[in-house]
Amino acid sequence: MSLLPLPASIVPATGSFALAGSALSYAGSDAGARAAADRLNELLIRSGRPAIATGKGRPIRIRRDAQVTGAEAYRLEITPSGVTLRASSDAGLYYGAVTLWQLIQRAGPEGTLPAMIIDDAPAFPWRGVMLDSVRHFQPVAFVKTLIDRMAMDKLNVLQWHLTDDQGWRLQIDRYPRLTEIGAWRQNAGAAGVDAAGQPVRYGGFYTKADVRDVVAYAAARHITIVPEIEMPGHATAAIAAYPELASTPQPPSQPSNDWGILPNLFNTDDTTFTFLENVLDEVMALFPSRYIHVGGDEATKEQWAANPRIQAKRTALGLASDDKLQGWFTARIGDYLQKHGRRLIGWDEILLGDVPPSATIMSWRGMDGAITAAKAGHDAVLSPAPDLYLDNRQSDSGDEPPGRGSVVDWKKLYAFDVAPPALTADQRKHLLGLQVNEFTEHARTTDYAERMIWPRAAILAELGWSKATNRDWASFAPRLAAELDRYQVLNLGYDRTPLIPEGDISGTPAAVTVALRQQAGIGTIRYTTDGSAPMATSPAYQAPLTMRGVLTAQAFFGDKAMGAPKRFTVDPASLFTRAGSQLELCANKLPLRLEDDGPAGGPRAIFWVDVMQPCWLWRGAPLDGVTRVSAVVGSVPFNFAIGDAVNHITFPKPETAVGELEIRQDDCNGRVIGRLPLAPATANSGTTTLQGEIRAAGGTHDLCIMFAQPKLQPLWVIDKLTLAPTE
Repeated sequence: MSLLPLPASIVPATGSFALAGSALSYAGSDAGARAAADRLNELLIRSGRPAIATGKGRPIRIRRDAQVTGAEAYRLEITPSGVTLRASSDAGLYYGAVTLWQLIQRAGPEGTLPAMIIDDAPAFPWRGVMLDSVRHFQPVAFVKTLIDRMAMDKLNVLQWHLTDDQGWRLQIDRYPRLTEIGAWRQNAGAAGVDAAGQPVRYGGFYTKADVRDVVAYAAARHITIVPEIEMPGHATAAIAAYPELASTPQPPSQPSNDWGILPNLFNTDDTTFTFLENVLDEVMALFPSRYIHVGGDEATKEQWAANPRIQAKRTALGLASDDKLQGWFTARIGDYLQKHGRRLIGWDEILLGDVPPSATIMSWRGMDGAITAAKAGHDAVLSPAPDLYLDNRQSDSGDEPPGRGSVVDWKKLYAFDVAPPALTADQRKHLLGLQVNEFTEHARTTDYAERMIWPRAAILAELGWSKATNRDWASFAPRLAAELDRYQVLNLGYDRTPLIPEGDISGTPAAVTVALRQQAGIGTIRYTTDGSAPMATSPAYQAPLTMRGVLTAQAFFGDKAMGAPKRFTVDPASLFTRAGSQLELCANKLPLRLEDDGPAGGPRAIFWVDVMQPCWLWRGAPLDGVTRVSAVVGSVPFNFAIGDAVNHITFPKPETAVGELEIRQDDCNGRVIGRLPLAPATANSGTTTLQGEIRAAGGTHDLCIMFAQPKLQPLWVIDKLTLAPTE
């Protein structure tokens, strides 16, 4: 079965339905049935199949049927004499048409559908994706493509993150400076200046016409857009535009180019609430969603604590803490939304204060927020980090896009438990559903964002739609492979990297061994050693190979190639080089796959680094006969708002003004066996190759690689290290 998400019930029947000579049948006066038929034909044409016309022929009926209960439920009956899709709602007809398309798209050359009865409805009413358009801005076309793809997988909520410290992305007529000033920033590092050293303005915003277009596009696909307007924290861009909103006497003058938690909070003045209510009036006029997301996360209170006027307000309100003051702030906004027929939703920190009973909690700091909310009678959406955060990488390959260091691979996401055991059956009724989040600090391009979202959003669709009792990776993997095949047919991007085999090379110059692995866990790795591309009949990888020459490997699911082939040169020289992504980090404080800030045009290197302890380990490095070392290095701006932790980042004392790459033997306190000055790299916004001598003791030793530098800016990073034995 190729369907994704898996329907609630599939009952096989006898016989099959021939598509040739079939015809669509629906009531022309039923707009929902007509929309479902149009969607079916649109997807058929896009996937290379002929459209199905109305008229005479074996019928494919689309019928409104009040007996099919459920806001998104449908029933699909396939018999040798006809196909009938029934639902009581427009959404049910639409989703049934998507299921029918998936079945037709996988029909073989004979063009027949096996007879069956599908009764289907979602497990959860909230099946969401969050898109951060603040940290990096996406054009309307990208947002609409995301919506279209979500609809193919029966996802129904797009949370649109439109305001934050780094930008304000929504036109608000009453406050034009929100987009005149708040929508634009100067990026950190080389990307923030042009060739003449002048500042480069980065940003953008969505006009009201853009938003209306996107909202209508989503509604036609049964997707609700929930806007997120952050408060009281993550407010730097708004405060830069209107400094009177600030809680500090020295407010920022432009949006921030730092990632992390900034201290800028809206103050608690009545005039600030007037501003926020006026903004929300325009937001509600654009977005018909029942829910308005107000953020509420990561609101550090140092500015509030230092502001006498805010502290006097807290005292007058009889509140015991600034967290309770945030609760009062959120409740006041919640009351305003409720008076306008809307419901407040926020990240789980809003539970620190007293929020309205109608408030819905989005639990991101693990599962505790959802559990606490449900036990208190609040509705909740599961969205915990790191499991449902798409800015985490999908494999440990060096070819993954930039992102956070944790690996949330496809199997791990699929194994996510949607039913916390700490809740009773009645409390679980408060769980509206679940959502994956694509924060875009590190997704500079739409290609990066697309790869981080897909196919993990499709896996989320399975978790949100299908029964939890049906979880089994072995049966899911073929259906995910079919989903990826649909992407190929539709020319849609996704992250192929987890499908591509990785090779771990080890051994000695006399016996070099390569071990293959594929993190996706889909299909069989096949290989060749003669330079040719693997085929479905090539040998299947079973155990590490001791060899010399070129090894080419690719995964196959049955006779279908997955991902792309990858070539490995397996020889003694391969033992003496390591990419930065292959090195072990000395610590795991804040590991990132961090994109270089230059060059301004063309591809950029992606570095593997713990920005709070930039230090790397090469375990078991071969040092016999090694006399020289070559290192490819780069530098990135340290633009991370990590509070006092920045004062605990230390470096070895440099011997030169700029600093050096330092290589120590055995451990990070061992003797220095190599030191490469960084001066030749300082004028390069990309990577630079440094070379020098190394005084190795011979044998096999761990190496510790770090940078001796006089200051934090810029942060130096390693991209590749090569040891050179004597010829």
